Amino acid sequence: MNHPTITLGFSPCPNDTFIFDALVNGKIDPEGLTFEVIMEDVEALNRRAFAGQIDVTKLSYHAFAHLTHSYALLRAGSALGNNCGPLLVAKKNLDPAAINAAHIAIPGTMTTANFLLSLAYPNAAHKTAVCFSDIEEAVLDGRFDAGLIIHENRFTYAEKGLVQLADLGVFWETTTGLPIPLGGIAVNRTVPTETQQKLNLILRRSVEYAFDNPEDTMPFVRAHAQAMDDAVMRAHIDLYVTQHTLDLGDDGEAAVQEMFRIAQEKGVIPAYQYDFFAHR
Repeated sequence: MNHPTITLGFSPCPNDTFIFDALVNGKIDPEGLTFEVIMEDVEALNRRAFAGQIDVTKLSYHAFAHLTHSYALLRAGSALGNNCGPLLVAKKNLDPAAINAAHIAIPGTMTTANFLLSLAYPNAAHKTAVCFSDIEEAVLDGRFDAGLIIHENRFTYAEKGLVQLADLGVFWETTTGLPIPLGGIAVNRTVPTETQQKLNLILRRSVEYAFDNPEDTMPFVRAHAQAMDDAVMRAHIDLYVTQHTLDLGDDGEAAVQEMFRIAQEKGVIPAYQYDFFAHR
């Protein structure tokens, strides 16, 4: 049976290119599926999903919480973890009152990073979306008082002269005792159930291939990483690609549900379907 080409979105960040390398570069059996890759930063992918323009995509969990009516979550491909949350940084230490008054650069309004910032500093209202890779420079050159950094920037901010104000991953883990749900892979509910099952299967195989053949994935990772040396790329991958990326597991599912429960309680997201998984 032939399937139409599936639009597949993921970011150029090392954790995404690491897990999708085998799938998009013909290293595993695609189960008859073909893909059109759309590689953009996660906030751009979030916007595509809100417009219903993409079949399968990386989404921040914050965005996914608004989209459970139209997208379902694959069990494979998620970025959850410990000690890997967003960091709030500045050129100098700021007390909580100063943080609330600060002009803060964030990596997108629908990012999980912004959601966690809203939980930790609910009175911080002066926030502006900036491409995640530009946030450090935007703080350093004085355009913003503070910045919320994600991805590989957590490995570079200190050497650039910035200081950490808060680790929002630690905030989440201390508050809940659960891993941090950062991003997941969602499939449009218009995709047939059989295809959703195949997508989860081949994505898991792609992650397994990457775990088993890490050196083989590196050319694809390097080709899309932004001026990053191998040590930073590997640290990035080790932080965000875990056993939860193979399958969310019970604790991963509990973490997502707890995040959604808190967000709904605070009115940050609308009511959602508790069984938000694909093909279940």
